[in-house]
Amino acid sequence: MDRLSILLTLMTGAVITGGLVILFFSMGWYGWTPIAIGAGAGILLSWPAAYLISRRIKRTDPQWDETRVERVPTTIPKPDAPEV
Repeated sequence: MDRLSILLTLMTGAVITGGLVILFFSMGWYGWTPIAIGAGAGILLSWPAAYLISRRIKRTDPQWDETRVERVPTTIPKPDAPEV
């Protein structure tokens, strides 16, 4: 189970949502619609972005054994499984 990506999901969602809302407001598009679009994109893109960031952090860490990930039998790990 990739617990780091679960923690990173909250941060990446906030960054994606905030970045899109700031972009929309700076282009002069005000209202609830740009906020809803930014929030929807943040919800949809936060976990994949967090998963990619987690993989990169673990790949560049010299103390982490990245080869353990390839030995996992399924893409959805068991909740009681150790961190991979």
